[in-house]
Amino acid sequence: MTNPYFSPHSTPSPERESLFIKREGKEKLLTALRQMLLIRHFEIRGESAYQHGLVGGFYHSYIGQEAIAVSAIQAFGTENWYSTTYRCHAHALLLGATAEELMAELYGKATGNAKGRGGSMHLYTDHLLGGFGIVGGHLPIALGAAFSLKYLKKRGASICFLGEGACAQGAYHETLNLASLWKLPLIIIIENNQWGMGTHVSRALATDKIAEKQAPAYGIKGYTLDGMDYFNCFEGFSHIYKEVLETGKPILVECVCERFKGHSISDPASYRGKEALQALLQRDPLLHLKEVLEKNNLLNEAEFKKIDQHIKQEILDAMKTAENSPWPSLATLEEGVYAP
Repeated sequence: MTNPYFSPHSTPSPERESLFIKREGKEKLLTALRQMLLIRHFEIRGESAYQHGLVGGFYHSYIGQEAIAVSAIQAFGTENWYSTTYRCHAHALLLGATAEELMAELYGKATGNAKGRGGSMHLYTDHLLGGFGIVGGHLPIALGAAFSLKYLKKRGASICFLGEGACAQGAYHETLNLASLWKLPLIIIIENNQWGMGTHVSRALATDKIAEKQAPAYGIKGYTLDGMDYFNCFEGFSHIYKEVLETGKPILVECVCERFKGHSISDPASYRGKEALQALLQRDPLLHLKEVLEKNNLLNEAEFKKIDQHIKQEILDAMKTAENSPWPSLATLEEGVYAP
């Protein structure tokens, strides 16, 4: 199926961006910039805390992929069901969790998002069903959320984020099959950041254009978006959401991007050369959005620095609060355990 709307790595269009600003307004873009900065600073400081021995377990940074989550949740709204992988900090921040409760969760403190029990990989909000550590394991959960919307005759969609590494899992294909068969309002977003741990996507999957080529096999539509371009993503997600609400059918989306960091904090990403990384950094989605705002006289450098410093301080304050928060009491160890 040829993608008639969007293409990955599309050349940014000043005309398209100007039309976007006229249609959506300045405040939407400034909100997107603040949210991307919030995610970036949270990840930078979270990694720093890990390296100083204040955070344990695992840590998977979302740096470089901010445009996807920010544009998606802006386009879909915060009242739908969401599920995602262990790279979940950004989604939790955007869906109502505070930086304080998330940082406390990283520190394993009682004031954390999951009372210190979940850590970096398992975060929740009223509409985020969780970050999940099993590759592809959350897809059936997202499918169930979509089924509940149809069964209860509620308007909306279930949105599921996953990495391209999950696209060879059986649960992925079973979910696509059932979602299509039962005509469920499920939006599956593949964040193709090119590397499944240290294996490049070209060595792991037998096809490129994952969504466009796999979706037709299940009788549904597939779209490809440029995951490094906020404007491309927002326009694409807005169209896709409208289509799902109108048809009630699932849609498969691939966002082509590349993470700036290793798979996790323990991964030095030595499989990617310095020149390739430097070229990638030139496509930073946060800096691209900042440049568009500046070119259209919606932001100047002094204003950007003020916003940036304010958000940086918010994260530093969250770290201080986390450090001073209490550890979970042993008396609460069995709370929330429902196994017989």
